[in-house]
Amino acid sequence: MSVSPIQVQQIILHHLKMQLKSPFSTSFGTMQDKEFFVIEMIDEDGIRGYGESVAFVSPWYTEETVKTTEHMMVDFLIPLLFQAPINHPDEVSARFSVIRRNNMAKAALEGAVWDLYARRQNQSLAHCLGGTKREIEVGISIGIQPSTKDLLQVIEKSLLEGYKRIKIKIKPNHDIDVLREVRREFPHIPLMVDANSAYTLEDKEYLRRFDEFKLLMIEQPLGHADIIEHARLQKELQTPICLDESIYSLDDVRMAVELGSCKIINVKIGRVGGLTETKKINDYCKKHEIPVWCGGMLEAGIGRAHNIAVTTLDQFILPGDTSASNRYWQKDIIEPEVTMDHGMIKVPTGPGIGYNINWQVLEEYRIDRRIFRRER
Repeated sequence: MSVSPIQVQQIILHHLKMQLKSPFSTSFGTMQDKEFFVIEMIDEDGIRGYGESVAFVSPWYTEETVKTTEHMMVDFLIPLLFQAPINHPDEVSARFSVIRRNNMAKAALEGAVWDLYARRQNQSLAHCLGGTKREIEVGISIGIQPSTKDLLQVIEKSLLEGYKRIKIKIKPNHDIDVLREVRREFPHIPLMVDANSAYTLEDKEYLRRFDEFKLLMIEQPLGHADIIEHARLQKELQTPICLDESIYSLDDVRMAVELGSCKIINVKIGRVGGLTETKKINDYCKKHEIPVWCGGMLEAGIGRAHNIAVTTLDQFILPGDTSASNRYWQKDIIEPEVTMDHGMIKVPTGPGIGYNINWQVLEEYRIDRRIFRRER
């Protein structure tokens, strides 16, 4: 077991572009490809850790993009990592705090530090984070389909595969009628909807109609940065509101809980700036009895492995969006690929993320590579 500080010697940014098995549609638009970075981090002993960026090509989810992530990592964050040894990954977020926001860039690098640290300890990432679960429940996020009939078929297939919770994307004019058909066909399934900020507070009377469908939650119905109006809306709804895009930090969680803006929190590692901040949110929500679950950003295998590890924390009590690799990819960049059995994913127990990199597949998807070394 290594107890000496981590001195990062080299960081390699692998720029990948992977095609989804099928287009994924939300109220924002439709995605066919996922472009991102794999971060390979090497210490003075040659041990390697891996992270994955989650920002999209366009700034429709947050202000970050693939290009801004690269800029922030290359010009600001990587030099900060090279400055001094790291005693524990929890130090990284403090070191990065001189840079405002850019949470997805920070999380990509911090994730590689966490994986490297866990490998140096010869422990799983889940164990190093304080997780205790041996397996996690898996839900599925279903994008907007060409027709309600298509959606019903996808839901039926997902239920047969064992998914523990169904999430469907909605938007104005693609909501109440769709939900009515879903509930007619599947009256008792655990069902939630994700609006991705498609409504306004002026729609509150309309949104109250969602209560009839006995949903687990409605995710982010109002503005992407809003907390105050969600508090007003939650008072009008029986259906629990879950905040997603509004939550960038523990401070945002505190504000939302104190104002009564939501009853559930969706945590995405990239959106909140990394695993250390995620742990803080987990602990706060446990104290205040707010259920937490892990959202997805169409991650490839490395990001998916990080999501699995963080879902082992004790307040992640609702099924997340992390699903099997073959849900999205013909071939994933890890081996073995993430698999699901009856709605459950077994948490790997090997060092770090617990998966190996499939370099042959990674190189098939790679469109660029940049190497950075610490100056002696």
